[in-house]
Amino acid sequence: MLISTRGRYALRVLADLAEHAGGGYVPMKEIAERQEISLKYLERILPVLTKNGIVEGLQGKTGGYRLTVAPEACRIGDILRLTEGDLAPVACLENGAAPCRRSPDCRTYPMWTEFYRVINDFFDGKTLADIIRPASGGAEERSAG
Repeated sequence: MLISTRGRYALRVLADLAEHAGGGYVPMKEIAERQEISLKYLERILPVLTKNGIVEGLQGKTGGYRLTVAPEACRIGDILRLTEGDLAPVACLENGAAPCRRSPDCRTYPMWTEFYRVINDFFDGKTLADIIRPASGGAEERSAG
């Protein structure tokens, strides 16, 4: 499983908004500069987050974006499912997939099912608050975003 740039950038944008929440709305240009993400790319990410009630936007001179949920209530799994779609490692486990005729006899199905549960449990057990806490590890841990 590979998390796309869209998913990774969405998490960085939300972390930026959480860290700069005290000043009201945060201009998209400031987010783009701090996170080194093009405005064009942000214009593709922010509508998804706005439409789903994670952030709200305000146009105008004092406009920008702000979180509508507390970082502690914003689960990473929810954000990744919004930006990535289903986190299923194989097609037969995706939401809405037709039942696989081979699943009763498939020797790998239980393994994929367990892996899918582990992925969801892991990401649903992390929140935006966990991301914005100071990292305890070295630079290697922080360079993946």
